[in-house]
Amino acid sequence: MIDQLSAIKNRAQENINKVSSEKDLEQLRVDFLGKKGELTQVLKSLGILDEEMRRKVGQIANEIKEFLQQEIQEKKQYFQNQFQQKKLREETIDITLPGRKPPRGHVHPITQIISEITHIFKRMGFQLAEGPELEDEYYNFDALNLPPHHPARDDHDSFYITSKKLLRTQTSPVQIRVMEKQKPPLAIISPGRCFRRDAQDATHSHTFHQIEGLSVDRNISFADLKGVLHLFGKQMFGSKTKVRFRPDFFPFTEPSAEFAVSCFICGGKGCRVCKKTGWIEIGGCGLVDPAVFGFVNIDPEIYSGYAFGMGIERLAMVRYGIPDIRLFYENDLRFLKQF
Repeated sequence: MIDQLSAIKNRAQENINKVSSEKDLEQLRVDFLGKKGELTQVLKSLGILDEEMRRKVGQIANEIKEFLQQEIQEKKQYFQNQFQQKKLREETIDITLPGRKPPRGHVHPITQIISEITHIFKRMGFQLAEGPELEDEYYNFDALNLPPHHPARDDHDSFYITSKKLLRTQTSPVQIRVMEKQKPPLAIISPGRCFRRDAQDATHSHTFHQIEGLSVDRNISFADLKGVLHLFGKQMFGSKTKVRFRPDFFPFTEPSAEFAVSCFICGGKGCRVCKKTGWIEIGGCGLVDPAVFGFVNIDPEIYSGYAFGMGIERLAMVRYGIPDIRLFYENDLRFLKQF
């Protein structure tokens, strides 16, 4: 039996030296030291020996077992070291190579348009004002001369959170909030996000952006409004731009008008962008209705004012030739990198 143990030791050691992978090494360990391994079977048969021989053979078997365990562990460590060395070689970085610059982000086209418009009006003396997107029904409708029975509310298919709270459908509520706290003279511009339950298509979205302006002072007339929007048109679309006003209706202004700019693509001759009309509709405007002043305790006999509003997405679509409003919200880098 001692000779048998010596043969097992030699054969196992020879196989350990020859093994070429950690997987094969594990199989070798099972073959010799596992529950059904060769050395284990010898240890199980010690019971047939007398006490003295059993003690002697048992000592030799345990020494061989410890020896093989150590040899297998060393071989396993060797394979692990080889793997680590290979991985280090593969992941080595040549520090002499030039660095890689991280990709630079792009300002979103909607943000660009808001920034441009705000900058133009700030140079004309307007201040930036902001308000909450979750708005009271009073500010979003009632104080803007839109009582519950008014048919114009049908155009504002809204997201109501409670019976009196909703996601604002326009940035006009900011005008009311400002006039409550600040008395004339005042001139503000208020960009922001708005929400309406519009069906999603190429020109409509449930989430969109508006920018509105308001100016209140003594002796303000429609001529002041026209002058401001004429200057805005030239600053935004070019010095040759013309501005057109046509009568329209808005509950919070009287008189009201739709304003358009001459097409900056074709110079007013007619093209695909302006639908052959030579004009591009920009937004609505008018003199503040005296009824609105009544909600903010401003005397319409002393003060007057004008207001105007524009859709940001529409301006961006016209400016950059974007055919589908949904492109603004998909976060497709192929689209955003163009701006």
